[in-house]
Amino acid sequence: MLILFDIDLTLTNTSGAGMKALVDAGRELFGPAFHAEGVDFAGRLDPLIIDDLLAVNEQEATPHNRARLRATYRGYLSRRLAAPGTAQALPGVLDLIRVLRTRETQTLGLLTGNFEETGRMKLQAAGIDAGAFTLAAWGDHSPITPPRRDHLVPVAMERYFEQHGRRADPARVTVIGDTPHDVACARAHGCRSIGVATGRTSLDELKACGASLAVRDLTGTQMLVSWLEG
Repeated sequence: MLILFDIDLTLTNTSGAGMKALVDAGRELFGPAFHAEGVDFAGRLDPLIIDDLLAVNEQEATPHNRARLRATYRGYLSRRLAAPGTAQALPGVLDLIRVLRTRETQTLGLLTGNFEETGRMKLQAAGIDAGAFTLAAWGDHSPITPPRRDHLVPVAMERYFEQHGRRADPARVTVIGDTPHDVACARAHGCRSIGVATGRTSLDELKACGASLAVRDLTGTQMLVSWLEG
């Protein structure tokens, strides 16, 4: 069984540090008027967010500008995450991961819009052991341009095959996340989903968009483990 977790507002709350750090980076590179107004961050891939930021600030989305913004973002994020109280694991997360990683039948992975280097920084800042996740599909791992979140599910399943020598049954793959994007990428490949109302999407909205299970948060470890193994 493969369980794929989103990071932002599913596993961690970083007090908007990612968005703020991207704006910090943009202001260093492109001037003090750089802003994020009108850019949607929730559940989206970092490469798309960077392109949108460049577009709304009338900067070309060249490989050079993308690479500069990504590299500069990392430094600002590190500084923001170092501030006490900025990052924390969301309710129930640490207990759920602790129990799931003891189950020999479970493989834990990440499916996230974050770049690898900054996603790992967020986990570490929130006190979550990235070693619990034996595979990952990061935000820039889509093999298709333009990238979409639903491209990442096959990437994660291929990495499962590389690890275990057998194909993952989609019905035994669960995507856990806080946005309709997480639910949709699971549905696109016949996988299950748990919608977690710890972000900006309500419990009712997660149910309405087709989450296999919708919960307020990831407390209730035993119920969640039983559902995952059921």
